[in-house]
Amino acid sequence: MPTKEDFLAGQVILIDKPLNWTSFQVVNKLRWAIRKAFNIKKIKVGHAGTLDPLATGLLVICTGKMTKQIDSFQGQTKEYTGTIVLGSTTPSYDLETEINKSYPTEHITEILIHQTTQKFTGTIEQVPPVFSAVKKDGKRLYEFAREGQEVEIKSRKVTIDTFDITNISGLNVDFKVVCSKGTYIRSLANDFGKALNSGAHLVALRRTKIGDFHVDTALSIDTFIEGLDN
Repeated sequence: MPTKEDFLAGQVILIDKPLNWTSFQVVNKLRWAIRKAFNIKKIKVGHAGTLDPLATGLLVICTGKMTKQIDSFQGQTKEYTGTIVLGSTTPSYDLETEINKSYPTEHITEILIHQTTQKFTGTIEQVPPVFSAVKKDGKRLYEFAREGQEVEIKSRKVTIDTFDITNISGLNVDFKVVCSKGTYIRSLANDFGKALNSGAHLVALRRTKIGDFHVDTALSIDTFIEGLDN
């Protein structure tokens, strides 16, 4: 485990974020643990790319002078796996909110599912979810959404390198996506449903890679903290 001096000079810590934690909570927990273990009054700690509370997987945490590298890490290609459910939508495009609408699915075949992924590879226009931390007029979109206010959200260009379907079980579609910074997999799920002339929402998401960093080499929060005490 790195020393006090190492953390201050700058470390990159790979954490496997658990379900229902915000990325901010993980950063706070690690900062507190490092300060306590080494009796440090102040240390910079930040993450390179937010994961939603309902997503799990790779969170790249930087300490000390390595926090200057956060922007470069955030800009790297990311890989996700997850599950989309066809035939229904939610306002948040995932399980944060209740199902608000159901759609027919009888016309959807496995061939159609595989063919439709091709519409989403390459550079595409994507609108971020209204339940997201994207800022508009100095306010986060989810704040507007929770107040019931409708806002116009501008689309943005994102790049999907790979959109592979890995398993289909009834209305559950498992996938792997390799994409650019700024891609919302929730929006991809919602748009995918529309492209199938139906609806869809995200029910599971796991980030497996950021650039050359892989979740297989990441630690749980508890394992990291236990290592500080040894």
